[in-house]
Amino acid sequence: MRLHRNLCFAVIDGLLLIFNEGEYADKVIQKLLKRDKRWGSRDRGFVAETTYDIVRWKRLYAEIAQIKEPFSRDDAWRLFAVWATLKGVKLPDWKYFEGTPSRKIKGRFDELSKDRKYRESIPDWIDELGVKELGEAKWTKEMAMQNKQASVILRTNTLKTSKADLKLKLESEGIETIEIEGYPYALQLKERANVFTTEAFKDGWFEVQDASSQLVADFLDVKPGMKVVDCCAGAGGKTLHLSALMENKGSVVAMDIYESKLKKLKIRARRDGAHNIEMKVIDSTKPIKKLHEKADRLLIDAPCSGLGVLRRNPDSKWKLEPEFIDRIRKTQQEVLQQYSKMVKPEGKMVYATCSVLPSENETQVKTFLKSESGKDFTFIKDKKILAHETGFDGFYMALLEKK
Repeated sequence: MRLHRNLCFAVIDGLLLIFNEGEYADKVIQKLLKRDKRWGSRDRGFVAETTYDIVRWKRLYAEIAQIKEPFSRDDAWRLFAVWATLKGVKLPDWKYFEGTPSRKIKGRFDELSKDRKYRESIPDWIDELGVKELGEAKWTKEMAMQNKQASVILRTNTLKTSKADLKLKLESEGIETIEIEGYPYALQLKERANVFTTEAFKDGWFEVQDASSQLVADFLDVKPGMKVVDCCAGAGGKTLHLSALMENKGSVVAMDIYESKLKKLKIRARRDGAHNIEMKVIDSTKPIKKLHEKADRLLIDAPCSGLGVLRRNPDSKWKLEPEFIDRIRKTQQEVLQQYSKMVKPEGKMVYATCSVLPSENETQVKTFLKSESGKDFTFIKDKKILAHETGFDGFYMALLEKK
């Protein structure tokens, strides 16, 4: 691999924005990729993947380079030199790489890799929390998997097509996919590609959604004609799936505290041909009270630590703080207590997170069921998904029924 100066500059600029300015990696990379219209898919792939790689391994690389935050521009080049050396990329004769101690880098890598905190590049407190909640063996495997690049998974939009037809359509556009056993709507890309430029995407034939996330809507057991509420809808990946499972019959009420996210959902719903979605901003307690005991089904895709999706958001482990975990557990319980009131008698509710921590998952459900608001609910079943066991995102989902 030959390094190109303008691509490397883009990576360095991106790293400084992510590490020093606290910007989100996905947003930074979106900006970087618009820098030069002449860049081809390989160039863009290099910028995105290299930036994500260095973000993922920040702690390990910084320790090898013996630098501390906040990083100077020279420090960012040192991180880049460590990345290149460990990847076997030949460093060009540029001033930024003068005196790079390649042998020492490899030696320090071998030494530090004996310690999980450096080997998997995670903060001490997250490592300690993971061991406490999952145990040494499970946590070690989970962190190793969370540092592997995630596959691109598509969910067939059954309002417009079938999985077989989507597969053929993508093949005609030069994108090969494979089916995944046990995931009825999922297709996995054989090689990474920009699927958003395809005709199939523009025609609303699919959404990009991890295989684990695709299980949540199914878990809710919806039927056409029902009134279904997705009360932490975000940009609506699961809302759209619910609409498809309901064959556009009945209604899906997508709720969120952020209006900007619901606006994105509106655009996606139009493209997907999902016509039974109604959007409501949670700007007070009124929208919730209006729906008390009105929902046949309720999805609470609760805010969480995101420790099950670090492969997709490697910068989040550097942004998380112990206080946030405490706050988010409190929020999860409040959401369960308040929003569960929307379920009608004999209705069902799913509580889901993309965390692997039992304290955000099973413990929250048990606490809820013992509470005044939860006494009318019965636990039916739950599903715990660990990335190292499935190869997909870490997730949790619990199905409860109102008496």
